[in-house]
Amino acid sequence: MGAAPGAGPGGAMDFSELFKLSGLLGRFSPDGKCLASCVQYRLIIRDVNTLQILQLYTCLDQIQYIEWSSDSLFILCAMYKRGIVQVWSLEQPDWHCKIDEGSAGLVASCWSPDGRHILNTTEFHLRITVWSLCTKSVSYIKYPKACQQGIAFTKDGRYMAVAERRDCKDFVSLFVCSNWQLLRHFDTETQDLFGIEWAPNGCVLAVWDTCLECLLMAVELWAIGPNQIINLFQYKILLYSLDGRLLSTYQAYEWSLGIKSIAWSPSSQFLAIGSYDEKVRILNHVTWKKITEFEHPATLSNTKAIVYKEVEKSPSVETERFSFPPTRALASSVFSTQSKYDISQVPVSFQYVKPVADRANPKMGIGMLAFSPDNCFLATKNDNIPNAVWIWDIQKLKLFVVLEQLCAIQSFQWDPRQPRLALCTGNSKVYLWSPAGCVSVQVPTEGKEGDFQIVSLCWHPSGDSMALLSKDNLCVCYLGREEVK
Repeated sequence: MGAAPGAGPGGAMDFSELFKLSGLLGRFSPDGKCLASCVQYRLIIRDVNTLQILQLYTCLDQIQYIEWSSDSLFILCAMYKRGIVQVWSLEQPDWHCKIDEGSAGLVASCWSPDGRHILNTTEFHLRITVWSLCTKSVSYIKYPKACQQGIAFTKDGRYMAVAERRDCKDFVSLFVCSNWQLLRHFDTETQDLFGIEWAPNGCVLAVWDTCLECLLMAVELWAIGPNQIINLFQYKILLYSLDGRLLSTYQAYEWSLGIKSIAWSPSSQFLAIGSYDEKVRILNHVTWKKITEFEHPATLSNTKAIVYKEVEKSPSVETERFSFPPTRALASSVFSTQSKYDISQVPVSFQYVKPVADRANPKMGIGMLAFSPDNCFLATKNDNIPNAVWIWDIQKLKLFVVLEQLCAIQSFQWDPRQPRLALCTGNSKVYLWSPAGCVSVQVPTEGKEGDFQIVSLCWHPSGDSMALLSKDNLCVCYLGREEVK
C-alpha cells in the first residue's frame, strides 16, 4: 500500500473473496442490508455483513439489468432480448411476477419511486408501459423520446418528467407519480433534446440539447450545404420550473459540439455543465448565469494545485524467508506490481489523446463529473486526458488536486457520507482520495490478479464498504470510517 503524506483516506481496509459475476451487475440494496449480483440467468442475494447467500433466483434468460425497489423489498431483472421483466420478493421468496412485453419488445426498465410500479420502454420507443404490482393495472405513455436520459423523477418521488418527440418537435410531460395523471405538457426550445434531470430539491428541471452523432451526420449533409451542418451543432441548456415555465436558457457557444455531461450539486445551488471543448461551466441557482469555468489543460502550471502521480513500486523481497517455488497466493502478493503516489512539481504535462474527428461520440471533452455529498468538491474527467481525475474546490472555485494515474480512468464515485473519492483504472487496484491524502491499494486475489480487472465500483449507502466489479468477478472492499473534521 502506498499513501500520500498524512493520514490515508482509507484507514484499515479488508477484502472479501472473489465471487462470480456477469454483466457488471452488482448492486447494494437501498437499506444497505443486501447485495445482489448476477451470474448469467441466476440472481444471487447475499447478506452484506456475512456475504452468505440469502436467496437464489433463477430467471428465464440471461439477466441484462437489475434494480432494487426503493424499499429494498423487491428486485427486478430485465431480459431485453426476450422482452421480459421478472420481479422477485425478498419477504416472500415463493412469490414472483413476470411481465412480458411480447412483440412490442423492451429496451429499458425501471422502478417508480414508490417501488410498486414498473416502467417499461418498448422497442423503437413507441411507448412507456406503467405496470402496477398491486392492482395489476396498466397505463401507457406515448411518444417517449429515444435519448440518453429521457425519464427523470424528483428526489421526493412525487413527480416524473418524460422527454417526448412528436411531429418532429421535442416536448416534456410532467406526471404525478401517485396516480400517473398528466400535470403539465410543454414544448422545449431544443433542436434535438438529449437529456433531462431534476435538481435535487425538485424545483427545477434541466433540459439539454446535443447530438453525439453530429459529426457523422455532418459528413452526410456536406453535399447539401454548410448551412444544414450548422443547424446540427447545438450547445443549449434550458431550465424549467415545475409548472412548465422557462426560467433561463444558457448557451456557451455555437457552431460546435456542445454539452456532454451535467451534474447538479446536492444542495441544488450549482449546475455543472461538461462540454466537448474540455471545459466545465458552473451556473448558480439565483441568476442561472455562469459564475466560473474550469479548464483542463494538457500542461498544468497552477502552482497552488497538488498533482499526485501514480508510480510503480517494486516490493522489497526477503527471499531467504521463502521456500521455492512459492505458493500461488504468496507469489501474487509478493511479486505483483505495487504502486504509490508521488507529488509532482508543476508545470506538469499530462498524456493527451487527440480524438478521431470523423467518428460518432468522439473521445473528447468532459465525460464524467460528480459533486461530493457535502457540496465542497467537484470531480471531473476530460476524455482527452484519460489518465487524470481533476478535483475542484467549489467553495473557492479553484483547482484543488489532480490525480494522474498510470492507466485510463474507468470509473469514479464519491463516498455517499463524506468527501472521499474512489476510482478504478482497469487493473486489480482501487484508489482512494480525501482531503487527508490519497492511497493505492492492491486487491489480494490469490493468484488471480490478472483476472480481476476492476472497471466499475459502487459504494454501500453507509460509506463503510464498496463493491468492486470486473467483467467476471465481484469483490467487497471494507473500509474504516475516517474522522471528518
